[in-house]
Amino acid sequence: MTPLPSQPQHLILLFLSFSFLPFFSLSAIDTFVFGGCTQLRYSPNSAYETNLNSLLTSLVNSATYSSYNNYTIQGSSPQDALFGLYQCRGDLSMPDCATCIARAVTQLGGLCSDTCGGALQLEGCYVKYDNSSFLGVEDKTVVLKKCGPSVGYEEEAMGRRDAVLGALVGASGGYRVGGAGKVQGVAQCVGDLSGSECQDCVGEAIGRLKSDCGTADFGDMFLGKCYARYNTHGPPVFSKAHHGKPFLTTTTTTTAISLINLMVMVRRHLRLSLGY
Repeated sequence: MTPLPSQPQHLILLFLSFSFLPFFSLSAIDTFVFGGCTQLRYSPNSAYETNLNSLLTSLVNSATYSSYNNYTIQGSSPQDALFGLYQCRGDLSMPDCATCIARAVTQLGGLCSDTCGGALQLEGCYVKYDNSSFLGVEDKTVVLKKCGPSVGYEEEAMGRRDAVLGALVGASGGYRVGGAGKVQGVAQCVGDLSGSECQDCVGEAIGRLKSDCGTADFGDMFLGKCYARYNTHGPPVFSKAHHGKPFLTTTTTTTAISLINLMVMVRRHLRLSLGY
């Protein structure tokens, strides 16, 4: 693995093809929100690449029966170790979760080709991998902030918004939803956080939403390990966590593995065309 000279080894956010929706829609679970890659790269056909392909395949397979999971691959040397996780939005069904993760992994492969770390947030799911362990580590760094247009201080709307956000802070669990009239709110922590860490992260995200977005019509605050969102004039699109039975089909699994294989082929094609 060879780092680029004079470049920080952290995720560089890329907002290419950015598309923002002020509230969730199940028909748009694969809409791109943000993505980032580390500057550190691995060598083609290396042990790290083999481990990465194995990790991504495991993430895609696991998403057919679980909405969250994390994996650690210990390589033959410390530089080949790999850590990764995925998480789906708490209200997604297992088929939607599996579809979202498969698409996220495919997009991440194109976005972060040959890099040792990457993260991608879609509307319905999140995927991250790195050669440095981040599992179980609280991270309240602001990754993305988005505030809608100010509507001025509408006492009723702002009062309901503050009440909804307050209820999210006072709730428990990794996925939290709330609403009052047209005001809707949602918050979610990455599954590797403890209950107290999740509470701390959500509180930070909501505090920043209120201070940074002011009287905005809607707001998004994505931190490193959690997010909070609200919309004051949207339909009640947030729903409670999905508790359906795990769903697994041969078609879903086969499609997921095909996507991984396609991603590997694309990376190899890019190397040949670039002459390395």
